[in-house]
Amino acid sequence: MSAYPVPSSAGLIKLDAMENPYSMPDELREEWLAILRSADLNRYPDAAAGSLKQQIKNTLALPPACDVMLGNGSDELIQLLCLAVLDAPMRTSGRPLVLAPEPGFVMYRQTALATGLEYSGIPLRQENFALDTEAMLTAIERLQPEIIYLAYPNNPTGNFFDLQACRRIIEHAPGLVILDEAYHPFAEATTAQLLTEFDHVLLLRTFSKLGLAGIRFGLLAGAPDWLQHFEKLRLPYNINVLTQLTAEFTCRHYPVFLEQCRLIRQQRDGLLPELRRVAGLQVYDSSANFILFRVPEGSSGRIFRGLVERGILIKNMDKAHPMLRDCLRVTVGTAEENGEFINALRQLL
Repeated sequence: MSAYPVPSSAGLIKLDAMENPYSMPDELREEWLAILRSADLNRYPDAAAGSLKQQIKNTLALPPACDVMLGNGSDELIQLLCLAVLDAPMRTSGRPLVLAPEPGFVMYRQTALATGLEYSGIPLRQENFALDTEAMLTAIERLQPEIIYLAYPNNPTGNFFDLQACRRIIEHAPGLVILDEAYHPFAEATTAQLLTEFDHVLLLRTFSKLGLAGIRFGLLAGAPDWLQHFEKLRLPYNINVLTQLTAEFTCRHYPVFLEQCRLIRQQRDGLLPELRRVAGLQVYDSSANFILFRVPEGSSGRIFRGLVERGILIKNMDKAHPMLRDCLRVTVGTAEENGEFINALRQLL
């Protein structure tokens, strides 16, 4: 294993981490700061965060029967799910197992291995990164995983998985299925309805892509019977008082952040054809706030370094997975940032 890499972005246009490029509007910032000034930093935060949970359920229009569990980013919740299955009955094949399609979010694998679980990645279809449904079902039957992750849309490929394929996987799953909707603000589609159809499905969301990556706030929604047991593993006071106040503030002003996401979608839909006009690229459709593209064979390192030299940081995916050979991933930025990126990329190609 190796540590999760986070390169320095000092002095660079930062288009590597799927962040919202827009800061909080000035008209909201003073109101937000006034709320933070009222925080009692000498006291522990509300451990249950009951009021905040209800606001989140209302704001995100989650099914009424669902409960919500809060995490210090969705990463903490992914880790907590792994801890929850460590006590699963030992199988003849070995340790409890986590399964996910790949290429996918690296923390599914990283966290499973770090907590002592086995992990199995099932390759997506090379031509369009769609789910290989039959391969997934075969692996489920053979491996009997305790946790299956399905991202909607998927990171780093940016595409939706077929909803009927997801449903078939859920129907055959012997354990939990986690629907990861980290990029929901840009997707204009959701799998939340599946929470009401299946009692072994949980929904993972984050405020990071919405524009609040700095507060580290994620949530897990699902049947109360599941979440009450996961709460036993959650560290007390894991959501600090400043994060709770900021999350409550965000729920009250949610349309403002959704408008920023609409602007990002607009920029994405403009950036996609611009990239496709650059000779030598294979550009993949995206329903997220990033775009994956493949460069001429063997040139990913040169292009990545050339962009950094021109003051632009994106993500080199070439070594992340065999199916991502020669691939780079760019976060959708502002119109100015996207323009500088495209101009630099044209020069390099």
